[in-house]
Amino acid sequence: MQYDFDTILDRKHTNSEKWAVRDGELPMTTADMDFKTAPEIMDAMKQKIDQGAFGYEYPTPEYFQAVAAWYATEHHVAAETDWMRFATGVIPAITASVHHFSHEGDNVLLMEPVYNTFYNSIINSGRHVIASQQLYDHDQHTYHVDWYDLEDKLANPLTTLMILCNPHNPTGYVWTKDELIHILSLAKRHGVVVISDEIHGDLVLDGPDYTPTFSLPTEITANLITLVSTSKTFNLAALHSATGIVPNPILRERFDRAINKYEVAEPNLLAIPGAIAAYRHGGDWLHQLKKYVLGNRHYIADFLRQNLPDLHLVPGTATYLIWIDTSAVSDDSAKLAQFIREDTGLIINPGTYYHGNGAGFIRINIAYPRKQVEDAMQRLLKAIKDLKKK
Repeated sequence: MQYDFDTILDRKHTNSEKWAVRDGELPMTTADMDFKTAPEIMDAMKQKIDQGAFGYEYPTPEYFQAVAAWYATEHHVAAETDWMRFATGVIPAITASVHHFSHEGDNVLLMEPVYNTFYNSIINSGRHVIASQQLYDHDQHTYHVDWYDLEDKLANPLTTLMILCNPHNPTGYVWTKDELIHILSLAKRHGVVVISDEIHGDLVLDGPDYTPTFSLPTEITANLITLVSTSKTFNLAALHSATGIVPNPILRERFDRAINKYEVAEPNLLAIPGAIAAYRHGGDWLHQLKKYVLGNRHYIADFLRQNLPDLHLVPGTATYLIWIDTSAVSDDSAKLAQFIREDTGLIINPGTYYHGNGAGFIRINIAYPRKQVEDAMQRLLKAIKDLKKK
């Protein structure tokens, strides 16, 4: 079956967070997709609604079996259903874990720049962010781990947790297996629990697949909590479903207590049938989606080379988010993003949201029909030209 990714959806006045904007504006910000999800998933949810009874739900064995089968088929790794626990989202599970596995005043380690909502989970819990800056190569426009700094921060006695983003948001980088082994080995050496957010793991567009951290050697996964979800993969964020995969039974029991203590372990009406349908029947849709989004990325890369050579696309291979080096035209991405919006109506995320060296970058969501991507690039071109006239 051929799926449609070209039709432009009218999401204004639909209670969409992303599309609560002024007429004529084009928001390419919040990480959800402007495509209809797979009809197989919608059919499963409609069947659930047609039952007409909207009582309390629980995660079924079939749900965990669907997760396990997906990882075996898509990523060629084994995930035992006994390792799994349902949660109402990756961020709720992270926040519950921050509360449960650390104390007020402790450090939680991040590798910056990184997904901005992690900071909310940490700071709102009374913990401190301790950051290891990724090293940026201005010639190649790539990032690398500062291994000495990372170990130094992990060795800090107040560092009790690390939140890893695998693949990385916002750069789209897919960590290699060796890098992940090194990171987890360092964390284990210093007694730091690692929470690995792998919500973008199914969205590797090109090159080698991502490595699910739970599949790594058992000697380095004793302090690991892996979090996965259909949310980004199938455009199902509003279903509020995720899975914690915890190989170590002692840590798993503590994680189980965390998500239950903070009441983030009970699914809503559509979370289970929607996720099961996605994992069982969404593969073809996903494979076509990734080809389409990769085409968008190639289009943008060519457009920037030909029309905006001062802007450089960081060469990530995962997620439908792109990270653009704008340091040659502005050293303040917050002001740049505001100017772009006021000048053209294009709304993008300033890199300052993600800390680190984000002041010289912008993040753009490219999970849109091609015509909207082309529109966005024309707006970006106009804004940069107008900026240079000032």
